[in-house]
Amino acid sequence: MRFRHPDGSTVHLAYCTNVHPAETLDGVLAQLRDHCEPVRRRLGRDRLGIGLWLARDAARALVTDPSALRGLRGALDRRGLEVVTLNGFPYQGFGAEEVKYRVYRPDWADPERLDHTTALARILAALLPDDVTDGSISTLPLAWRTPLPQEPGSAGAGPHVADRVATARAALRTLAERLDALADLTGRSVRIGLEPEPGCVVETTRDAIGPLASIGHDRIGICVDTCHLATSFEDPHTALDALAEAGVPVVKSQLSAALHADHPRLPEVREALAAFAEPRFLHQTRTVTAAGLRGTDDLDEALEGDALPDSAPWRAHFHVPLHAAPAAPLTSTLPALRTALTRLVGGPHPLTRHLEVETYTWQALPPELRPRGRAQLADGIAAELALARDLLTDLGLKELP
Repeated sequence: MRFRHPDGSTVHLAYCTNVHPAETLDGVLAQLRDHCEPVRRRLGRDRLGIGLWLARDAARALVTDPSALRGLRGALDRRGLEVVTLNGFPYQGFGAEEVKYRVYRPDWADPERLDHTTALARILAALLPDDVTDGSISTLPLAWRTPLPQEPGSAGAGPHVADRVATARAALRTLAERLDALADLTGRSVRIGLEPEPGCVVETTRDAIGPLASIGHDRIGICVDTCHLATSFEDPHTALDALAEAGVPVVKSQLSAALHADHPRLPEVREALAAFAEPRFLHQTRTVTAAGLRGTDDLDEALEGDALPDSAPWRAHFHVPLHAAPAAPLTSTLPALRTALTRLVGGPHPLTRHLEVETYTWQALPPELRPRGRAQLADGIAAELALARDLLTDLGLKELP
């Protein structure tokens, strides 16, 4: 979906297809048919933006076979879909029964992350609509904060995190050079946004400023995920003002809402939260104390005994549907999303022109809240996009055909 900002520029709104995980190119093509096109039809649009997620095998098939890439571009056109942004954070296996810490592999100290992201940039340059010259890719915020357990059969614990961060920064500088070369070759500009996430080396927007300033290239910026922002109790105005002052570009923003509990010490609140503790994804949980931000790596850890102070509200990294906050005694951080969006695109000029609704947790919701089949899922995604559309038009943007 496209919108005209009052300054005359075009702002793009998409939804992320990592909610329909597929590891192969055939799976991606099936997504377009079975999910993306039905969402577009529900919205009554001739054209719908999607934030495409391409797993390793799908990306390799596209980057090594020009005919396959042309075929994907043709399928997008036939189904009334367009791509200006990719989600490059998950590498593979995002549809596995247990993802958890695996989503942080490979990190930016592993050459495979650089090669994969380079391939994604080449693919995106070929997929951009004819009248669009700028694309964006969101990616892992350098690495998880501690060395991760090794996969079975691998040897050693690997380099210390500080060493891996230094290697990661060097890899991102190399990527920036490759993106410059790609722009010279194709006339298409692709930028990368590190996506701060609780538990990572870059957990907050504040954490991003030092690494990105040290890289010092305008093709490497930040992706502001409003669920992650809220989970860490960051004030959107303060965070975005600090990025602007530091000269860190907001490459894209993912519009998402976290799970919020006002009174986590109450038994009924803990019972409600426990329904969202599930085995597939990490749901990092945070609270603010007099000593600062405190947290656990997962929601079930927070609910065990005294692992997390419970005298102040908790927020959990669980992407809840934008249009459907959980029932009381829980709610969502949609108000923080509204505030962030006002700052991102409500001023005289947008801070970013790429917005992506990213609720990938539909099938991880408590059973009674999960969509039953493709039709209900398409209904839910369309409702989220309709809400995001209304927020944008309320800020003075005009929806384009």
